[in-house]
Amino acid sequence: MGKELKSVAKTTETSLRVVDALRETDGMTIDDLSEHLGLAPSTVHRHLATLKKHGYVVSDGDVYALGLQFLTVGGQIQRRVTAYPMIKEKVDALADETGERAQFIVEENGQRVYLYTEVGQSAVQTGAHVGKRGAIHTSAAGKAILAAYDRDRVEEIVDARGLDADQDAIATREELFEELDRIRDRGYAFNRQETTAGVHAVGAPVTADGEVIGALSVSGPANRITGDRFTESLPERILGAVNELELHIEHSV
Repeated sequence: MGKELKSVAKTTETSLRVVDALRETDGMTIDDLSEHLGLAPSTVHRHLATLKKHGYVVSDGDVYALGLQFLTVGGQIQRRVTAYPMIKEKVDALADETGERAQFIVEENGQRVYLYTEVGQSAVQTGAHVGKRGAIHTSAAGKAILAAYDRDRVEEIVDARGLDADQDAIATREELFEELDRIRDRGYAFNRQETTAGVHAVGAPVTADGEVIGALSVSGPANRITGDRFTESLPERILGAVNELELHIEHSV
């Protein structure tokens, strides 16, 4: 990894602040953005005009919103991940077989990011969607990824991100490394309502040639994902899918 850049372009930073403000809403006027960001309306207008010219912002009357150019870029990045078509196939199959929500998560800058997710016929809405980010140590897939990393990489992530969480998640380094040891021993991770109250999940890492690609997981209501289904059936299904995915990657490179 290269050294962290020590300088930033203030104009670019301002454009990104505009993008972040629009991302949090369904749309804003120039005056709304000006007040929200503490910038002059003329400054906001210049940044919006540039973003609109390149398709990253659209307008309806005097209301501005993010454009589908972000979807175009995101789709290209999504498909850049190793074996993405096979990942999608396995997630779809897990969702169909289990009836729950299945997802593939990757790590970027010490956070978990949903690369792809699908819902089965009995799945409940949890707020998970493609591109959503969160603390990596609070999810089954995230912990599975950390367990596949070496200790130095995990320490680096904890140094940068800390262990704060809203739910009853791991709170200390000692607890984290003890949990990662258990995950390595059994090959998969559990999430017992650490990300969302009332939701359980099981996840396992996907690796290829010593590289951690990400992790597959299945999540659902704690009252339904319980007992042997939680501790045996789902882990077996996920490990089977992981094995097939890793074999596909191995023989396609």
